[in-house]
Parts: sequence; structure tokens; C-alpha cells
Amino acid sequence: MKLKPGIILQYIFFLALGLFLVWWSVKDIDAQKWAEIKQSLEGARVYLVIPVFAILLISHYARALRWRLLMEPMGYNTGKLNTFFAVMVGYLANTAVPRLGEVLKCTILARYEKVPADKLVGTIVQERLIDAFCFVIILLITLAIQPDLYSRFIDTWFYSNSGEQAAAESSNTKYLIPLIGIVLVGLALGAWMLIKKKSFKDLFLMIKNLVLRVWQGLTTIRHMKKRKSFLLYTFLIWAGYLGSGYIGFLALQETSHFGFKESLTVLSAGTIGMIVPTPGGIGAYAYFIESTMMVYGLPKSIATAFGWLLWLSQTAIILLAGCISVILLPVFNKKKSNNNSLVIEK
Repeated sequence: MKLKPGIILQYIFFLALGLFLVWWSVKDIDAQKWAEIKQSLEGARVYLVIPVFAILLISHYARALRWRLLMEPMGYNTGKLNTFFAVMVGYLANTAVPRLGEVLKCTILARYEKVPADKLVGTIVQERLIDAFCFVIILLITLAIQPDLYSRFIDTWFYSNSGEQAAAESSNTKYLIPLIGIVLVGLALGAWMLIKKKSFKDLFLMIKNLVLRVWQGLTTIRHMKKRKSFLLYTFLIWAGYLGSGYIGFLALQETSHFGFKESLTVLSAGTIGMIVPTPGGIGAYAYFIESTMMVYGLPKSIATAFGWLLWLSQTAIILLAGCISVILLPVFNKKKSNNNSLVIEK
């Protein structure tokens, strides 16, 4: 497959963005803070990596099983192991090139399960829509059980004065940030309309089609034969992400007092970090986790250590399980092919 210059430039840009966020995350850490990070990591409960690995593997396996359910209405019943291997190889590819994994896992199933790759694209879109909906629900729950969280984020990130003037500035900033966001979105849409030569009617149709696709993606669950299984797998996926963050708190002495509410916040922040299309979430994931933990009063050095600890544990399981999947795929399918040949001969 020949890579287009635009795709190469896009990859370079997001890789540079990830490296920039890595630099931004550590640029203010002096020798004393590095010593604090080292001390914190040396005292970490390393054995907790085992349950984190187990939980994340279950979560990834649940994702594979859920993906199989999306293929069944098309008449394809793929093998559980092949689907799981494809998901893990997809994750592995994403650590190198963002979004390559979605293409690669479709290609793998097309090769080993004889499912047309072009028909799998729709299931990938459905998955993304459903996960986006789940993320919005989790974000709303996070804000609902912590009503002051938004204000604390604003105070931590944008505000450093004290006294009455500080309170007034903080209050103004709370309204200013959403306004800036709306303006930026408006400017981006305006630029898109000018470059693509689109009208407001085209913009309305695009938004309408997007809403319809989201609605169609969600309503497909209602018509599934195995609807309860689909919902169970979705729950296991997100519960795994939540559980890994909670166990991550227990790994460090300085974060062991945090609980469910903070785990939800970390899950929300980490998801945003993974949405940023840097290779494997490098830089972005740890930066968002670090910024989030500082809102809860954690020192920058410990917040940085915690963010990188979570990212490294999640990346390690993807690298390990992904590489094993690459090795086992041809071996498993060769054995499967040989067994099928024996059955035919009999």
C-alpha cells in the first residue's frame, strides 16, 4: 500500500505533538522532583501489575466478543481467538501509526476468516459510535457526582492569584473557556466550508447525517438477538478500564487514598488523551492524567509518575499481547487448517 504524502505529514505532525506533550509534561521537573518521582516508583507495589494485566486482557477479549456480535447480522460467525488476535494486533499497530489498527484488524479477519474487509468497516464505525456514547455517559456521571470538578479544573489550569480579584477572574474564566471553544469550532467549520466550497445547507446535512448514524448505531443494539450479551461485553470493556485506573491508585503510596470518583475522572481524562491521535497515546495520555491528578492536589512530580505508570502498564500489555498474537495467528490457523483437512479426508 502506497502512503500518500498527506498521510505521512499527518503522522509526522501527531508524532511531533506527542513528543511535544512529553516535553511539556517534564520541562518543569527539576532534580529534586526527579528524585521524588524515582522514590515514588521505587516504592510502588509492582505486583499489582498482574491484576491490571488480567483486567485489561479481559476487557480486550470482551471487545473482541462484542465485535463478533456486530458481524453476526451480516451472516459471519468468526472464531473467537482469531477475532481476539485481530483486536490485539490492531492495538499493536496503533502504537506505531494512529488508526492503522482499524484497517489492519479488518485485513486480518478478511484473510483468516474470509470476511470481506469492506463489510467490516461499518462494524468499526458502529463500535466507535457506541464507545463515544459510553464515554459521554461516563463523563456526565463523573461531573454529576463531582459538581465542583469543572471549577477545580479551571482554577488549577488557568488561575493562580488569590483573594476577591482571583474569585472574580476564576468566575469569568469558567464562562470564557466554553465561549472560546464555541468560537474555535465555528472558525473550523467556516474554514471547512470555504475550502470545500460548502454551503450552510451542506453543513446542516452533514450534521444531520452524523446524528442519524449515531442513532442508527445505537438502535442496532435493540434489534440484536444477543442484546444482553452485547451490553454485558460493553460493560466489561469500560469496567476494565475503570478497574485498571483504580488498581493504579493502589500501586503508589501517594495515590492509594483515592477511590471510585477519582477513578472515573482518570478514565474520562485518559479517554480524551487516547482520542488525541498520537502514536499509542504517547505524551497525550500521560499529560491528561497528570493534569487531572494535580486538580486533586497531587504534587506535579507524583502526578507525572502516576500518569506515566498508567500509560506504561497499558502499553506494555498491548505490546506483549499484540506481539504474541502476531506469532500465534499463523500457527493457530495452520493447525486449524490441518484439522479441517483431516475432517474432510475422513
